[in-house]
Amino acid sequence: METLIIVIFLLGYLQITLEHNLKIDKLIPALGMMAILWAILAYFHLDVFEVNAELKELEPVELEEILLHHLGKTAEILFFLLGAMTIVEIIDYFDGFAAIKGYIKTRSKRKLLWIFSILAFILSAIIDNLTATIVLITILQKVIKDRETRLWFAGLIIINANAGGAWSPIGDVTTTMLWIAGKVEAGTLVLRVLIPSIICMIVPTIIASRFKVFSGEVDVEEKPTEGGSKYGPRMLYLGLGAIVFVPFFKTITHLPPYVGMMLSLAIVATFAEIYSNKKISITSVNEESVEGAHHSPVHAALTHIEMPSILFFFGILMAVAALESLGILFTYAEQLNHAIPSRDIVVMLLGAGSAVIDNVPLVAASMGMFSEPKDDFLWHFIAYAAGTGGSMLIIGSAAGVVAMGMEKIDFFWYLKKIAWLALVGFVAGSLCFIAMRDFMF
Repeated sequence: METLIIVIFLLGYLQITLEHNLKIDKLIPALGMMAILWAILAYFHLDVFEVNAELKELEPVELEEILLHHLGKTAEILFFLLGAMTIVEIIDYFDGFAAIKGYIKTRSKRKLLWIFSILAFILSAIIDNLTATIVLITILQKVIKDRETRLWFAGLIIINANAGGAWSPIGDVTTTMLWIAGKVEAGTLVLRVLIPSIICMIVPTIIASRFKVFSGEVDVEEKPTEGGSKYGPRMLYLGLGAIVFVPFFKTITHLPPYVGMMLSLAIVATFAEIYSNKKISITSVNEESVEGAHHSPVHAALTHIEMPSILFFFGILMAVAALESLGILFTYAEQLNHAIPSRDIVVMLLGAGSAVIDNVPLVAASMGMFSEPKDDFLWHFIAYAAGTGGSMLIIGSAAGVVAMGMEKIDFFWYLKKIAWLALVGFVAGSLCFIAMRDFMF
C-alpha cells in the first residue's frame, strides 16, 4: 500500500512540475493528491505515526489526531501568508510602491543595477521575494525602455530577490515554513544566513556589472509618474513596518507568528479605512468618485489575494504531511544518510533540486525527514539552499515565474545568460555558510 501512496504522490508531483506544459494549474494536482492520500489512509486503516525528534523514532497516534495536528500547523502558515498578502495589497491600493521610484535618480546602468539589486535584496526580506519582484519589475518597465537591457536587469532581480528572502523569516514561503514550524528562531536565522545571502547577492552582481550590457546610460522618462494617492508613502512605510514588527511580537509574546500578523493587518487596515474616508470627504463633490471611493480598501485588497497560491500551499503541505504520518519520509532520511554521509552535500542537492521542483514541497519533506533540534545548522542551511537554489532556472522560484510572465523571458535565454551567475552565487554563499559554521560558530 505504501508503494501505491508513493506512486500517487509522484504522479501529482510530476503534474505540478509540468504545470506550464500541461496547462493545468498546479493547485489542482496538489489538492487532488492530498485528498486521495488521506482517503487511502482512512479507508485502509493504515497505521500513522508522529516523529519524536528527541528520541529519533516513530510513535503511533490516532488518524484524527495526526490529521488535526497537521491541519493546525498548515493553517498557521496559510493565515500568516494571508495577512502578509493583504497588507501588501493595501499598500498597492494606495499606490504606495510608486514612492520607491522617487529614489531612482541616476541614469548609469551600472549604478541602476546596484540600486535594483539592493532594493530586491532588502524588499524581498520584508514583503517576500515574489512581491518584491513584481514591484521592482513594474518600476523597471517605467525606468528602462530597451527590452533587452530590461531582461538582464530582471534576471539579476530574480537572483537577488531570492537571496534576500532566504535570510528573513518573512522573506520566502520556505523560510516562513521553517520558522512557524519551530525549526529556526528569527534572530539566529538572520545571524547565520544573512552574510551567505549577501555573498549570494554580491558575487553575481559584481560579475554582471562588468558586462557590456550594463555600461553607459539609459534613457529615463523626463517626468516621473506620481503616485495615485498622497497617502501612498505613509501606507508604504506603515505596511512594511507592520510586517517587520511580526518577528518582534513573536519573540515578546511567544505566540505563533500568524497572531502578530493579524494584529499588524488590523493596524494597517485601520489607517487604510481612515485615509479612505478622508479621500471620500475630499472628493464628495464628484458623485462618481464617491461611488468608487466607498469601496473599502480592505475589501479591495482581499479580492486581489492569490487564492490559487494559498490553496496550492494547503494541498502540497497536507500531501507531504500524509507521507510524514506514514513514516515514509523518516525512513527515506535514514536511507539517505547512509547513502550520502555528508549533510552539506544533501542540502546543496536539495537547493539544486529546488530549481527543477517547487521548493515548498522539498522543504516540507525535509521537515519530515530530519529530526535535528531547533536552530540546528542543518535548518539554516536548508533555508539558504531552498531559498537561493531556485534562481538557477527561470521556473525554479516564484520570483522567476512571475518575472517570466511580466517580461516574457525565454527559458533558454535565462538558462544561457543568467543561470550560471545564479549557480556561482549559490555555491559562493554555500561555501561561506559552511566556513562560518565550521570556524566562527
